[in-house]
Amino acid sequence: MDEVDRLLVVIIGAGAAGLMAAIHAAAGTRPVLLLEGSNRPGQKILISGGGRCNVLPSQAAHTDFVSDSSPKLVRKVLAAWPPADVRRFFEADLGVPLKLEAETGKLFPVSGRAHTVLDALSAAYVQRGGRVCTATRVTDLVRADDCWAVQLSSGETLRAARVILATGGLSVPATGSDGAGLRIARKLGHAIVPTYPALVPLTGSDPAHRALAGVSLRARVWATDEEPKTKDPERHSAFVVRPSSVVSSHGGFLFTHRGYSGPAVLNVSHAVTRAMVEGDAKPGLRVQWTDLDAAAWDALLRAGSGPALPLLRHHLPERLAAQLLTETGLAQRDLSQLRRDERVRLVDALTHYPLPWAGSEGYKTAEVTGGGVSLAEVNPATLESRRAPGLYLCGELLDAFGPIGGYNFLWAWVTGRSAGLAAGRV
Repeated sequence: MDEVDRLLVVIIGAGAAGLMAAIHAAAGTRPVLLLEGSNRPGQKILISGGGRCNVLPSQAAHTDFVSDSSPKLVRKVLAAWPPADVRRFFEADLGVPLKLEAETGKLFPVSGRAHTVLDALSAAYVQRGGRVCTATRVTDLVRADDCWAVQLSSGETLRAARVILATGGLSVPATGSDGAGLRIARKLGHAIVPTYPALVPLTGSDPAHRALAGVSLRARVWATDEEPKTKDPERHSAFVVRPSSVVSSHGGFLFTHRGYSGPAVLNVSHAVTRAMVEGDAKPGLRVQWTDLDAAAWDALLRAGSGPALPLLRHHLPERLAAQLLTETGLAQRDLSQLRRDERVRLVDALTHYPLPWAGSEGYKTAEVTGGGVSLAEVNPATLESRRAPGLYLCGELLDAFGPIGGYNFLWAWVTGRSAGLAAGRV
């Protein structure tokens, strides 16, 4: 083995993708060094799923993911490690049994603690001989002869045969995500799809909605005027991106003091944030507040008598029902006396409500970063850069993200493993 072969594999970023890359790189013959800019690895793992860590979705398809890259590339990347195999790795190799949350299709550690996941990943890496350096920031990567010069903020330079960039994006900057990997990738000539906050709460523009803070329910939200199609009952994913550019989601909806949150909102939020970044026309958001469609509501209203509030609050939280009646001017009307135009107005408010959004809460609370390094810039089997041989990219740094429910951890695990296996080979 010559001098270059004995050089390090350096992994930059000790989040989900970086830790998985480190574990698999350390199974090879090269020494592996994992660098983390913050004081501890895996901070996003610890805060995910309310501290429980939604490790995986119970099932997933490449069509669940949003990317500017070819769907075929997304499919090829994900095909390297199917969800069932990822689950077996966690349970058999890491000793982290997972349990299914049936109503959501999410898989959590049986312990109910995110620390269980992080500790198992860290232990597996160390057991394979890997080293970790925290509070170590990389400022630049420079190709030097047949190796990489990894320049640190301390002034030190490391020599590496291969480098894996797993720095994440821009979401939740409090965990150390500052876009350093994106800047390095851009400097090395990679095409970057413009970034934007995704899976992020939206801010509202109607002051009256502040009084609804804390109200939660299950609803359907979509980002065009086209009526959403019925969710496939065989799929747990509530997230659909169709060729017509309709983005629709069905799930929890929460009114907040600032606007709107919950999976139904987060899963369509990228339609709003991307349009804002690119200066496009503001997309409209619509809400169907219950599972009842327009025909069902029309029939209920026609058959009803007396005030509308008792009927509505049978299907909706009372505060929301009262607000909808106030907005439609029908709070004092008897159902049996509603004119056709009044009934239509109320049905529209119940099934096609225009959600008055102002913006988003930004990267501070976004769960992921949309955009990133184009998948066309990497080999989908190895995730080696097509621009810079010996450099591998994985995780949130790449231009793909999925909905709430463990999909983005799946992306991190799969891409981290592929990059780690390839970089660790002699």
